[in-house]
Amino acid sequence: MTFIERFNHTHLDILKEIGNIGAGHSATALSKILNKKIEMNIPEVRIVSFDEMMDLAGGADNVVVSVFLQIEGDAPGSMFLLLPLEQASLLVRQWTGLSNFAFEGPPYDQLAMSALEELGNILSSSYLSSLSDFTKLNMYPSVPQISVDLVGAIISMGLIQLSQVSDYATVIDTSVIESDQSILEGVKGHIFLLPDPNSFTKLFQALGVTGHE
Repeated sequence: MTFIERFNHTHLDILKEIGNIGAGHSATALSKILNKKIEMNIPEVRIVSFDEMMDLAGGADNVVVSVFLQIEGDAPGSMFLLLPLEQASLLVRQWTGLSNFAFEGPPYDQLAMSALEELGNILSSSYLSSLSDFTKLNMYPSVPQISVDLVGAIISMGLIQLSQVSDYATVIDTSVIESDQSILEGVKGHIFLLPDPNSFTKLFQALGVTGHE
């Protein structure tokens, strides 16, 4: 049975619900940090090739700010927070007070990079904490790794281990938007949650779902 054949609509709906719960907790944490109402929406859960995953993030040649971390514990995986340069700059300015900061080229301000690293840590911790509560599985993030690079380079490096066992990833794609969009003006970031292939059995069993129709 191939990776794709393992899933039906029920499995994908469950993964979407897991993503919605994690997104809700992360949005609350981000709203408190920025003192603005932030929403996170789950458009859909997708089984995609690695090339398609890059397209979701704007294309392999798109330059973004990335916070990458490993998910450790009972259901290992990976998580990416990908932000367009404009949104990452806005978040840094709103959080740190660096009123003139912008991601225009290296070297980057250390305070700005530390702020985004901490942002990734807060979002991932709140996301995984809610998933652990929901599934009763122990999941926690590794130390975040922040980079400013091409989407293709970021995702390829982050998926080295996954690519050894599969050509596809199940992506819970979370869009990050400010609710009134007066500041972020339709610019969206993404959180990609990618459980390892062997983690799906544990996730579904924890939720009382067995078998693959």
